[in-house]
Amino acid sequence: MDTLGLLADGFAVALTWQNLGLALIGCFLGTVMGALPGLGPSNGVAILIPLAFTLGLPAAPAMILLTSVYYGAMYGGRISSILLNIPGDEPALMTTLDGYPMAQQGRAGEALSLSGVASFVGAFLATWGLVMLAPQLVRVALLFGPAEYFALFTLAFATLGGIASKNQAKSAFAAALGLGIATIGVDGQTGVPRFTFGEVHLYDGIDFLVAIVGLFALSEVLIFLEHRGEPHDEQDRARRIGIGRITPSFALLRRCTPTMLRSSLLGFIAGVLPGAGASLGSFISYSMEKRLVDRKATFGTGDPRGVAAPEAGNNAAAGGALVPMLALGVPGSGTTAVLLAMLLALNITPGPLLFQNNPDVVWGLIAALFIGNVMLLAMNIPMVGLFVRVLMVPSRILMPVVAMVSFVGIYGISGSSFDLLVMVAFGVLGWLLRKLDVPLVPIILGILLGDAMEANLRRALTISDGDWSALVASPLSITLWTIAIVGFVLPMVFGGVLRRRMEMRRDAEGGTRD
Repeated sequence: MDTLGLLADGFAVALTWQNLGLALIGCFLGTVMGALPGLGPSNGVAILIPLAFTLGLPAAPAMILLTSVYYGAMYGGRISSILLNIPGDEPALMTTLDGYPMAQQGRAGEALSLSGVASFVGAFLATWGLVMLAPQLVRVALLFGPAEYFALFTLAFATLGGIASKNQAKSAFAAALGLGIATIGVDGQTGVPRFTFGEVHLYDGIDFLVAIVGLFALSEVLIFLEHRGEPHDEQDRARRIGIGRITPSFALLRRCTPTMLRSSLLGFIAGVLPGAGASLGSFISYSMEKRLVDRKATFGTGDPRGVAAPEAGNNAAAGGALVPMLALGVPGSGTTAVLLAMLLALNITPGPLLFQNNPDVVWGLIAALFIGNVMLLAMNIPMVGLFVRVLMVPSRILMPVVAMVSFVGIYGISGSSFDLLVMVAFGVLGWLLRKLDVPLVPIILGILLGDAMEANLRRALTISDGDWSALVASPLSITLWTIAIVGFVLPMVFGGVLRRRMEMRRDAEGGTRD
């Protein structure tokens, strides 16, 4: 009953006119950003962080805006996947397998609305899971000492590769690069400057907001500049595809309901695992559903259940990823890493004491997720036609806006031209790494968690008088280390096989459609 009472207090925070307006704006902008290929939830949230600071929003309204963008982007990723066969983000990859064939069959509207319903079911159930599980996880978190937290951070980095990454070694390199960047600045224990090269501006370290906006937003602008002369066939393809029926039939919803429920459960579990995120939730939901119900080999040819499964799975994983971020201070996905940065920038520390010290923020955020989820369902079905037209906005108009918001926002936060130069440097770095297919999310996690990881390691060794065995002295730490090792090794052993099978299947399906 205490949990429901706190949730009621959260609704009192979320139901103010200001927060309702921010949730509506966030849902709309998130859906648009999720629909645009290449942006996705991480970029969408990162781009709007400077706007939240520029507007001077307090903690609760700022987090309501950004989490609404998060949920909206998870909804929106399906639009370009179904209409263009281009995933708006990684979790929407599996939606292309059946969503695009449905669009080619003249059932684009049905596929879009069904995916919207599946997204609603997955996100709604995951938000209830967040309500029930996060406070319980807080109690478990009180068992964590410095050694256990260090093992937990190691687990987060070890499982970053997973199924979503093409190369586990590149994920490890990116995480190491992020941890290296986190060491820049004055050492908090000894007071010695590290890797500052005599530059006073670097004594405070690298601002993670500057790094996030540079790596995600500016690199996107540079990618556009690189390919600005290439034809934009996507808009032409969007014009040629018929929308068809806008709402799915009751019989179709009834047929897909078991799929949505099973996929929501799997996706939520995948989201709670640190580092796994929505990509894993989408993948295992589609794979499991195909094994369970695909008796006639219809998956990949336009089966509606092949659309409902990954959409319910990835939206449930999006909600599940908030559980470790809020309760433990460890992000469960790339986007929650960006949200973690926002909380830290607002001087709010996620973790076991968050529910006690800032109940208005956390419960207002959770209540806003329920409200935003209803808004998204009501918005997505009647506005299918509008979102299709958003895909036709020329990139030459969109990208200058992204650059303007980035520069104005960062300068508004710090008032330092040096930070703008650092942001540009990170933009160039992000552009180079994306060309080399090196993931950016591990870098952000390294910058965010590096200080805390180092502090817990030092604290554990200080308590044990330098005895390294203290890092594996408790059953909890041993369990975390075991999961970390298994999570790092398994993708290297089986990930390539799974990806090759998926690529072969997609190639075969593409040849069949042609």
